Amino acid sequence: MRMSTSTEVIAHHWAFAIFLIIAIGLCCLMLIGGWYLGGRARARSKNTPFESGIDSVGSARLRLSAKFYLVAMFFVIFDVEALYLYAWSTSIRESGWVGFVEAAIFILVLLAGLVYLVRIGALDWTPARSRRTLVNSETDSPTNRHMQ
Repeated sequence: MRMSTSTEVIAHHWAFAIFLIIAIGLCCLMLIGGWYLGGRARARSKNTPFESGIDSVGSARLRLSAKFYLVAMFFVIFDVEALYLYAWSTSIRESGWVGFVEAAIFILVLLAGLVYLVRIGALDWTPARSRRTLVNSETDSPTNRHMQ
């Protein structure tokens, strides 16, 4: 005797359904328990942020340098590179030399991009004015004058 399609589905997924019901029930139980057992103090100070007893000074809104976002983008780019290389490394035996050459080309393209960014100064943290001052002070140092 063959089971019907709906009976087969229930037979295959009953454990997951029970798990889901228990998980949702526990979440609801914890939320209701916290609401029931929690304090009911409603004061003006309850709605203000807690700063460890220290009054906050200034604004919480900070202006971040564009360099911060640049580094974040570099991190994402090279993190995705690591993800691709990890996936490649798990299948290196199946991909053979063709896969190796493709991975090498991928790495070389990324390295070329990194070299380009270094050459145009995209990774320098100091402004151009400070770099020029730093370079000029290094060339005018006593050790450099002594060597000339």
